Amino acid sequence: MNIEAFFDPRTSTLTYVVSDPSTRDAVVIDPVLDYDPVGSVVSAESVEHVAEYAAREGLTVRAILETHAHADHLSGSQALRARFPGAVIAIGERICEVQRVFKAIFDLEQFVPDGHQFDRLLADGEVARFGNIAVRVIATPGHTPACVSYLIGDAVFTGDALFMPDYGTGRCDFPRGSAEALYRSVTGRLYMLPDETRVFVGHDYQPNGRPLAYESTIGAEKRNNVQLPAGRSEADFVAFRRGRDATLAAPKLLYPSLQVNIDAGRLPAPARPGGPAHLKIPFRLAGSIPGVGPESGAAT
Repeated sequence: MNIEAFFDPRTSTLTYVVSDPSTRDAVVIDPVLDYDPVGSVVSAESVEHVAEYAAREGLTVRAILETHAHADHLSGSQALRARFPGAVIAIGERICEVQRVFKAIFDLEQFVPDGHQFDRLLADGEVARFGNIAVRVIATPGHTPACVSYLIGDAVFTGDALFMPDYGTGRCDFPRGSAEALYRSVTGRLYMLPDETRVFVGHDYQPNGRPLAYESTIGAEKRNNVQLPAGRSEADFVAFRRGRDATLAAPKLLYPSLQVNIDAGRLPAPARPGGPAHLKIPFRLAGSIPGVGPESGAAT
């Protein structure tokens, strides 16, 4: 099994191409669609890097796997599938819960939150086969209720559940997030894998300016994870995680990302043929501001 990583420095996101060298079958995990909020410009540079690599290596992309509905970057799933039409787009089956939450937040009247936007919804414990690649699905909720990790051979792709040991774990303060659930996902699911299992993380924020790193092991995480080493109590971790999350700013691409990602990477359609397309931005008033209208009540 070959694993090729692509790093997007603008969002600190890792995209992985996992391929079987004998059949050239491949899956792509968490592709990025580029979005510049200044001018609201969408481009496909990151997708092109992945597509060029797959073409150069003679790979057949069988599936595009999302670990969850990301809040910090737009999914490149649809743009990548346009280059590999036979690929299916898959995500954990609890995505419907996330869709229901954000349908209400963004007031998406026509949006149906039943997961049909994805080609395949994956169940916890399922072993999905994409060509010659077998993917075991491990539900790892906490960051969102729909987060999953993917075990392929001796490698597990943890999305935003577990990061490099010197950074820790994902935040849990988004709607329906749960520090308790994340603790149990990591200690009761991921840490139950063999210590030699390789860990490939969904982001690397390069703490203290260190070079990019994205591969660890379960054993190293259990020993050295600065937020959740094996043996830390649930109560202690939950208190820490809640305290830290209270200090974190919202991801700068939160609103565009979630609108696109609950729809499997599709951009909103124009309101009229040939017209512009629009993303919604819910807002709340910070206190009373005379003359600008009542508080919106939008929840985040």
